[in-house]
Amino acid sequence: MISALLLLLGWLSACSSVNVTEKANVDYSQYRTFAWADTEVKTDNTQGPALRSQLQDGVLRPAIESELAKRGITPATSGRPDLYLTYHLYLEQAERTVANPPNPAVPVSYPYLVRYRGALIPVNYTYWYQAPSGYRTENYQEGMLVLDFIDAKSNNMIWRGSVSDAINNPARAGERFAESARDILDKFPVKERK
Repeated sequence: MISALLLLLGWLSACSSVNVTEKANVDYSQYRTFAWADTEVKTDNTQGPALRSQLQDGVLRPAIESELAKRGITPATSGRPDLYLTYHLYLEQAERTVANPPNPAVPVSYPYLVRYRGALIPVNYTYWYQAPSGYRTENYQEGMLVLDFIDAKSNNMIWRGSVSDAINNPARAGERFAESARDILDKFPVKERK
C-alpha cells in the first residue's frame, strides 16, 4: 500500500505543468493566420543553452501547426499573417528529491502462550515490517519549451506558454516537447473547433 502511494506521488511529481502569460483585453478570435518568426535568443549564465536545430524544427513545428489548425489558425499563404509564432528550447542542470525504492518487507513474529480452559496454547502473532527507505537528491537535465505568440500589427507579444520536463536525451528534446505542444495549446484562449 505504501509503495503504491509513493509510486503515485512520484508519478504526479513527474508530470509537467504548463505556465501561461497572456496580455489582457485581447480578442483572440480575430487571429486566423500565422507565420513562423526566426528569432535569435541570447542566454546569460543563469539559464542553460538554447537548443535549435532543423531536426527539432521538423518535429516541433508540425506538432504545433496541427494543434493550431484544430483551432482554426492556419499558416499564412500570402500577405501579412495575423500572428507570428516562435519557440525556444532551453536545457539546464537541475536537482530533485526522489524516494528511494522501498526495502523488502520482513516478517516479524512474537510467539506467546495463552491459557485456555487450564491449558497453555501457543500463539504466534506475525506482522510485516517495512523499513523506511528514505530520500535522495539526484541531478538531471531539465528542458523547457517556450512558445510565444506575437501580434503582427502591433509587434507585441500577446501570449506565452511554457512547459518544463526532465530530458534524458538532449538530441531527442524536440520529440519530447512535440508531445507537450498539445498541453501548452490546451491553455490557449482559442479552443478546438469540433
